[in-house]
Amino acid sequence: MSEMSSSTPTVPRPRPSAARLLGLSLALLLAACGAAPAGPAAGRTPASPAASAESGLSSAVRKPRLKLTAVRLDPLLDDLEARSFRYFWELADPVNGLVPDRWPDGRLPNFSSIAAVGFGLTAYPIGVQRGYISRAEARDRVLATLRFFTRAPQGPEPAGKAGYKGFFYHFLDSGTGARYGSDVELSSIDTALLLAGALACQSFFDGADPGETEIRSLADALYRGADWTFLQPRPPLVAMGWTPEHGLHDHDWRGYDEAMILYVLALGSPTHPVSPQAWQAYTRTYTWADWYGQEYVAFPPLFGHQYSHVWIDFRGIQDDYMRAKGIDYFENSRRAVVAQRAYAIANPGGWAGYGENVWGVTACDGPADATLTYKGSPRRFYTYAGRGAGATFTIDDGTVAPTAAAASLPFAPEIAAPAVRAMYERWGNDLWSTYGFLDAFNPTFTFDVKPAMGRIVPGVGWFATDYLGLDQGPIVAMIENYRSGFVWSLMRTNPYVVSGLRRAGFAGGWLDRAP
Repeated sequence: MSEMSSSTPTVPRPRPSAARLLGLSLALLLAACGAAPAGPAAGRTPASPAASAESGLSSAVRKPRLKLTAVRLDPLLDDLEARSFRYFWELADPVNGLVPDRWPDGRLPNFSSIAAVGFGLTAYPIGVQRGYISRAEARDRVLATLRFFTRAPQGPEPAGKAGYKGFFYHFLDSGTGARYGSDVELSSIDTALLLAGALACQSFFDGADPGETEIRSLADALYRGADWTFLQPRPPLVAMGWTPEHGLHDHDWRGYDEAMILYVLALGSPTHPVSPQAWQAYTRTYTWADWYGQEYVAFPPLFGHQYSHVWIDFRGIQDDYMRAKGIDYFENSRRAVVAQRAYAIANPGGWAGYGENVWGVTACDGPADATLTYKGSPRRFYTYAGRGAGATFTIDDGTVAPTAAAASLPFAPEIAAPAVRAMYERWGNDLWSTYGFLDAFNPTFTFDVKPAMGRIVPGVGWFATDYLGLDQGPIVAMIENYRSGFVWSLMRTNPYVVSGLRRAGFAGGWLDRAP
């Protein structure tokens, strides 16, 4: 996700985008002690017992898991899903549906993220599915949200608007509904996550009830309103954003990262689509590498291997790139997860706590922007940073984000579920509360210094004190996808998603059977 300007240091930074990560890596890599160049050949973790080969594809491509029936869901995961859901249900503004970017941080009141809104819209049908809320309650919350976004003022003016050209500013003031400050960009990826949530609701609310009918109409209007061609100063790629002050961003979305969902939605647009060459240009910049015994398309932070998979069932379907590799994107994410665990076991940085059940390097909060001595050598630590571990770069200061493992459950449950339990059992007193896991923790950071954010538990380590919407959403959705495939089943019926995938060149599996 794109970053806020450094001129507003009090603003908690959102997840950095792929292009920003690559730029940051050059500056941070030398300072990031503990970074591993090429990993040793680690043994592969066996695939889930429920996975098997599918006809016509490599044996590495997994057959879709329709239901979790062979293994009883760990009650801890059940509780985690429910608690994470409540983040959206209890904290969203009931009038306009805007969801806080983080909580309970109070430095910026009314600080709402449109990506968090997209995850919230995805969570509400899950709440109905799980029995947390009634269908009518979910309908009313979704209606309030979609009514706000379809009616929110748009225009090129720098203030008083929620968006422009059908896109929305990354952060909105949940009190006024307008852009949150002059450094906030019109964000293509965050709008895509918002639209994905709207389309999930469009597919779920399929009844004749007037409210459900309106939901379908509002979601359609919202999606059709996005002018993807406006964000193409260098076609066929899509730019990261725009501001009234500086115009279109200099960076485009290029692979591999969280932007798969963006390009699928841009390709599927019935009003302002990008050309199929956009997907080809996006995949042309992939880096295929062997890292810790796994060959896959590299993107070091695990969130890039999770976000698009919240909505799109990539099992058994392939584009030209994956067809040539003999796997699919689901398998690609599985390999990324397995490699990160192998990295934690090897633990080249010697960080405290790392091991077979403590892993997960991704963008998250951290203790301090400082260089401190650890095990006799200077180590660089960060607050919010684009942490990641992979073939293209490693930025790791010993900080672990529980969402990295929890949102990886569908890919590798045999290693993700034990990691979730281990983190809960070892650090739950300081890491677990009202809405499940707090954002991150660092067992290495026991220094006698005042952290820039979060808190230090003497002798135990540093712990975040905030929940992030960008953690909570993938946790809710991916636990549900693991146990039932619910969100995937919704989106397999959405004609816009189906159209976008086909225009990107995907074929096979469920997509060949879709209308």
